[in-house]
Amino acid sequence: MKVFVVNCGSSSIKYQLINMDTEAVLAKGLIERIGMEGSVLKHTPEGKYTVDINIDVPNHSFGIKLAVDALTNPDYGVIKSMNEIDAVGHRVVHGGERFADSVLVTPDVLKGIAACAELAPLHNPPNLNGIKACMALMPNVPQVVVFDTAFHQTMPKEAYLYGLPYELYVKYGVRRYGFHGTSHKYVAQEAAKMMGGETKDYRIITCHLGNGSSVAAVKYGRSIDTSMGYTPLDGLVMGTRSGEIDPAIIPFLMEKENMNAEQIDDYLNRRSGVLGISGLSSDFRDLESAAARGDERSQVAIDIFAYRVKKYIGAYTAAMGGVDAIVFTAGLGENSSSMREKICAGLEYLGTGIDGQKNKVRGKNQEISTDEAKVKIFVIPTNEELVIAHDTVNICRRIIKL
Repeated sequence: MKVFVVNCGSSSIKYQLINMDTEAVLAKGLIERIGMEGSVLKHTPEGKYTVDINIDVPNHSFGIKLAVDALTNPDYGVIKSMNEIDAVGHRVVHGGERFADSVLVTPDVLKGIAACAELAPLHNPPNLNGIKACMALMPNVPQVVVFDTAFHQTMPKEAYLYGLPYELYVKYGVRRYGFHGTSHKYVAQEAAKMMGGETKDYRIITCHLGNGSSVAAVKYGRSIDTSMGYTPLDGLVMGTRSGEIDPAIIPFLMEKENMNAEQIDDYLNRRSGVLGISGLSSDFRDLESAAARGDERSQVAIDIFAYRVKKYIGAYTAAMGGVDAIVFTAGLGENSSSMREKICAGLEYLGTGIDGQKNKVRGKNQEISTDEAKVKIFVIPTNEELVIAHDTVNICRRIIKL
């Protein structure tokens, strides 16, 4: 069974074609600058060089057709026709409280995704455009949506409600939703396998650390808390996002800096985080290089990030009544041995310990804890596309007996 996995951003489309019989990625691609000058498709067939296709891509519908054309191209394609695509799996950022699991696309599901656009105005509309484009191009192929927020719908009220008047939750759905759900779910499952069991057997803290970062408490297979909130702005200090701040800072800035709501939103989402602290970059590789040269603000940005992750690990250990494993994933979590070491320094009281030699790993599954450590520490590259493909297959087989 071949599954076409699609992830539509506001000006981009990422895709993979996966043979689910072997879980092999037959091809993957990225279309950038949709609706802008200089748009390009970078298409990479399995085991071959990347093909760059420079062409104007005015909208997502054109982009989806371009991707399918690349998959079926006689020179660099991997299938003879799009009839070989058995199902399409879509990433959708926000499912609100309407969707606690992945679902087969129906007219009601499309309405539900549109209704959740108010909660994720930058993400849900292009996600929806991608679904509609695939439906138009492949009208007889089942479409499945997998939500970033779904995994966290098991959080209890004490974790997801804010200290605001309850009617705001009832009227507008103002609550903690959490994001990166497919990533947290995947790496928790992989960690459990590496320990010889299933997620229902363990208390696992998953750290998805990149330009956007979040930590989740996965207690016996269920997410019970996570750092991101109503939007992905909450929680950890990130690349350009402030993370959690005192709410009183917002009206203070509006008055002192003469900012309106739109400017505040831009300030907190795109000009803050380690970029704002360092004044240099949102890329931790740049910060580490600058810190090594003696740049104090870059070092402070690194220290703040590591400290906040450490705090969440401690808090979630308390929330779960203990911890059996800590997992690092995503760009920074998978590749920065120094950041992993910095975060875990001082957590030895929990029963942790990092083996310096094992910790030199980058981008592959590996336990990096010492042999005597009671709490296991893992590096596990995330694979959100595979989670989407698995959910797509399971739903298609269960509902439409594909």
